[in-house]
Amino acid sequence: MKLFDSHAHLDDDAYAKDRESVIEECAAKLAGVLNPGCDLASSAKAVDFAERYPVMYAAVGFHPHEARLMQPGDEDRLAEWCRKEKVVAIGEIGLDYYYDHSPREVQKEVFVRQLDLARQLDLPVIIHNRDAHKDILDIVKKEGKGLRGVFHCYSGSWEMAQELLKEGWYLSFGGSLTFKNAVKTVEVARNTPLERILLETDAPYLTPVPLRGKRNAPLLVELVCERMALEKHMELEQITGLTTGNVYELFGKIRINKGC
Repeated sequence: MKLFDSHAHLDDDAYAKDRESVIEECAAKLAGVLNPGCDLASSAKAVDFAERYPVMYAAVGFHPHEARLMQPGDEDRLAEWCRKEKVVAIGEIGLDYYYDHSPREVQKEVFVRQLDLARQLDLPVIIHNRDAHKDILDIVKKEGKGLRGVFHCYSGSWEMAQELLKEGWYLSFGGSLTFKNAVKTVEVARNTPLERILLETDAPYLTPVPLRGKRNAPLLVELVCERMALEKHMELEQITGLTTGNVYELFGKIRINKGC
């Protein structure tokens, strides 16, 4: 079994000069890479990559930064993409109160609209949450009831995590798990049941230690896996198999790579 990077933005301009070679490396060494969209343009790129490269999968949606850009009728375009075989989720969606690139009330409205779309399409969601813990918890408890999905690059407390786990949500951990000041994240990782954990890079962002400061890439998910194995007192191969299996369980449209 190989590792699966459950969240990477290979459509980002950071890969403009060597995207093909990065994807070739992913194809050789990973079970797969899931590229979420952040608006219509990046979602279109994610869908294109998924159709062109066997190792790539896509999610489509409006990131909270871009929530102000979502127009009436955009759900129809997202739904059209979701009929494609390798578009496996709505995402990334959610709330971000750190930057506030979109007004908070607009973020909430667009988040709820996309949760509703996921329910209509019977698809999981990929949720972004930064400094909006109370509001996002309130919304998923009410509007996300019965949905399945993952809180990517989880940044909340263990108390919040317990509430999410009771509701069936998965938690994903990335490079921030390796940071020196990641005391809260490490606590959550240690206590989260293995059957609810995904691994990711959020490339090109959040590069794990000891490469922090350089461009992140999907292959560096191995460094995240190593830290998770350390915190769980388990072998690397065990964490690899379990977390990749969780990807297949959550995102049911992803085909198991027999070569893994």
